Amino acid sequence: MTERQRRLWTPAWPLDVSAVIGGLRLGRRDPTFRHDPDGTIWRGIRTPQGASTLCLGLVAGSGIEATAWGPGAQWVLASVPNMLGDLDDATGFVAHHRQVAEAARRFSGWRVPRTGLVLEALIPSIIAQKVTGNEASASYRTLIHRYGERAPGEGGVRGLWVAPSARGWALIPSWEWLRAGVDGARSAAAVRAAGAAGRLEQCLDLTRDDADQRLRAIPGVGVWTSAEVRHTALGDPDAVSFGDYHVAKDIGWALTGSEVDDDGLVELLEPYAGHRYRVQGLLKLAGAGRPRHGPRMAAPTHLPHRFR
Repeated sequence: MTERQRRLWTPAWPLDVSAVIGGLRLGRRDPTFRHDPDGTIWRGIRTPQGASTLCLGLVAGSGIEATAWGPGAQWVLASVPNMLGDLDDATGFVAHHRQVAEAARRFSGWRVPRTGLVLEALIPSIIAQKVTGNEASASYRTLIHRYGERAPGEGGVRGLWVAPSARGWALIPSWEWLRAGVDGARSAAAVRAAGAAGRLEQCLDLTRDDADQRLRAIPGVGVWTSAEVRHTALGDPDAVSFGDYHVAKDIGWALTGSEVDDDGLVELLEPYAGHRYRVQGLLKLAGAGRPRHGPRMAAPTHLPHRFR
């Protein structure tokens, strides 16, 4: 078993680890993620230095004990504070709706994460285009099991996996994507993204607008996909998931009692400029949204192309 490394970190606020990290998980059976009954969280992470297992546990007081294995252990331990929202700045955020204020109070320990790993967020987001969450999770899980690798150290013992490298994603044959339930348009976008991984990882050093522009320069990466990456990998508190099948309707219902479309959502969130994703994230944690009694999401082939 590879040697483990550790660090202790104490956040300056009452951090809710599960709330922050939970947003990085692609479905309940994400093979790169494990949440133990005692609250310990495990992640299999592909870092710039290689594969790593990360284990996050609470220690006495409000400290976080992070343990890592593998070639990427040092990198991933250094990234823990940012991953848990240490760079998130809520300055200027004001709750203009009672529902937002209540969610902010209930989830005061949530922050917008910044993993610093663009491709890690981008590939699952591309896979999730135009399909249900369950379909995306199943496709991702299949591909990880076929082309990923067991997480190093204790993570591998616990059944944890690490996603392929950029080269690994790029080399997956088209028919294997299809076998995993990913159509040609999405697989082509994923392969193009993997081929441009070097330039895409540089988004960390760009402004919000420039990062969005660089991401959307990849054919097949649209408004929704870019936002999913920016609020996960780049820690952008303003990256709203426009184009999502549910987000506009749910936020509209939560704040006004009526569904809205993307244009309505733009208007509704205008007072929160700079923190619009913060509103989305808080309301999602609070379970706010319209009742799910209507028709379910249509089959992928019937969805508009803007869902990407």
